Amino acid sequence: MKILVIGGTGLIGSKVVARLREHGHDAVAAAPSTGVNTLTGEGLDAAMAGVHTVVDVANSPSFAADDVMHFFTTAGHNIAAAERKAGVAHHVALSIVGTDRKPGNAYFAAKDAQEGIIRDAGVPYSIVRATQFLEFTGGIANEAGQGPAISVSTGGIQPIAAEEVAAAVADAAMAPPINGFTEIAGPEALPMDELVRRYLRAKGDARQVKGDPGAPYFGGVISWGSLLPGPGAHLGKVGLDAWLAAQSAGAHGAA
Repeated sequence: MKILVIGGTGLIGSKVVARLREHGHDAVAAAPSTGVNTLTGEGLDAAMAGVHTVVDVANSPSFAADDVMHFFTTAGHNIAAAERKAGVAHHVALSIVGTDRKPGNAYFAAKDAQEGIIRDAGVPYSIVRATQFLEFTGGIANEAGQGPAISVSTGGIQPIAAEEVAAAVADAAMAPPINGFTEIAGPEALPMDELVRRYLRAKGDARQVKGDPGAPYFGGVISWGSLLPGPGAHLGKVGLDAWLAAQSAGAHGAA
């Protein structure tokens, strides 16, 4: 089966391409660097020739409110139009747990808009909603600040390893469309401030973390359940401690 992976050169996309190829599929990575630009439409029609399934894991290069909304809506419409023209049988997209709850930030609103375009496009689809990646924990810490003490939300988070996200997306691409969404998450739910505190401690970062229910998470204040999956979510096996241990082992091995 020929599968086009939009964003196929990134963190998740490259892993999705590799997994699909391991299962014998003709997986093709599409990105501006390969001549496919979803914002301008350049290369989209040619890339979709003979494609059965399109996987979209592309991300906006800017998280500014107007930029991220423009990226996901413009790309969403361009991809949908190209899929209809090519007769694509299945569209798979990576989204976020809690997108439909939109906890006060522009990125979630843009992903919600993207999901609406997918639902209305007329192409059979599957949406995989994932919790935040363990790999982005450092970004959460840095967003909170670089001073000796940082305030981090006490809202719940259930982070998942990127490898397990990629596996779930690839599995969705190899299965029939569900015309709905599934949720995936890591095995451990914990307060966000605890996640950041444990991460910084493992990295030898001296910043002190203060839990603050009012601290924003990328622009929005979240409650305990804002970012947590619902009943029936598929849970990964890689928890925070195991992931941190693997990161440490990898760093030592590269030294």
